Amino acid sequence: MGEWTMAVNGQAWENKFGYLWEPRFSADGTHIAAAVQQDMQYAMVLNGVPWDQTFTNITYFALSPDGKHTAGAVQVENVDSGEVHKFQKGAFSAAIDGVAWDARFVNVWNLAISPDGQHVAAEVRLDLYEYTIAVDGLTWDARYQTVWEPIFNPQTGSVVAPVREKGQWTLAADGHPLWERSFVQVWHQFFNPDASRLAAIVAPRYGRWTVAVDGVPWQTTFSKLVTDAIFSPDGERIAALGKDDETFRVVVDGTPWSEKWDMIWRPVFSPDGADIAAKVEKNGQYTYSVNDQTWSETFDAAWDPVFSPDGTRLMLRTVKDGSYIRRIIPVSTITG
Repeated sequence: MGEWTMAVNGQAWENKFGYLWEPRFSADGTHIAAAVQQDMQYAMVLNGVPWDQTFTNITYFALSPDGKHTAGAVQVENVDSGEVHKFQKGAFSAAIDGVAWDARFVNVWNLAISPDGQHVAAEVRLDLYEYTIAVDGLTWDARYQTVWEPIFNPQTGSVVAPVREKGQWTLAADGHPLWERSFVQVWHQFFNPDASRLAAIVAPRYGRWTVAVDGVPWQTTFSKLVTDAIFSPDGERIAALGKDDETFRVVVDGTPWSEKWDMIWRPVFSPDGADIAAKVEKNGQYTYSVNDQTWSETFDAAWDPVFSPDGTRLMLRTVKDGSYIRRIIPVSTITG
């Protein structure tokens, strides 16, 4: 009665739960995981099968890229909310496929699973004042004022995370400084496809945001935020969204496009990296911009653009006057 499960294409999983939330999908979309609660015990479920082991609490969830492994930040000591001294001794850990690390921490936050699914990294709090990254339950030797979400280098397997020292942020790899320069803020780090370059969203000074590539920030900065940064398939270019006041612009390799929009979705590179397209919105109407050229047609709704494999055409899905239209057009229809 009143139980929850997951329905996939209209077919419900056999197992039912007291509650289910935070679905995660593998890179190819064939595996689905979620967090579940049953009789006030918590776990994760993968393709309908829950962990054998349950925990007092679970927060922050991860699914490996291949969809075969799940991880979560779990409470492993049953501590009353008023027993502060017990929390300070460490009541949290990370569990992988239902098996918790032996290590205990004051807190455990965002987790990452390595591309091969064999290793897990997480933000951890050691005591009231010190933070670091733990990999497979072993902490970095270095201690920091705080840390942000780690990621794995897809080529070497090293772990990279933003860390704060002496009031400034930079990137560290396996507990060692990676960038010479520090910033007011560093987060959302990401590698290009062959992991030869590393970029992150940074604040070179208070209240100004941009992208830094291999530690070197773009000259162009924005007052509100920078988001949705992405490398081109060849790893040579970066596109991102920047916001000043209440409008967004696409920024490519540090150069903003001229047009401003109420909203822009993550830019999409053509397979060769030569062209960039984005879904944009202004005054409730949607259209597409390619290489800073805007299509003359507008729509009531739209989906992200998709380049053809040779990069010469775009597939666009839109709704106008109640009709759904799927069309394939040459890129030159928009760029001229």
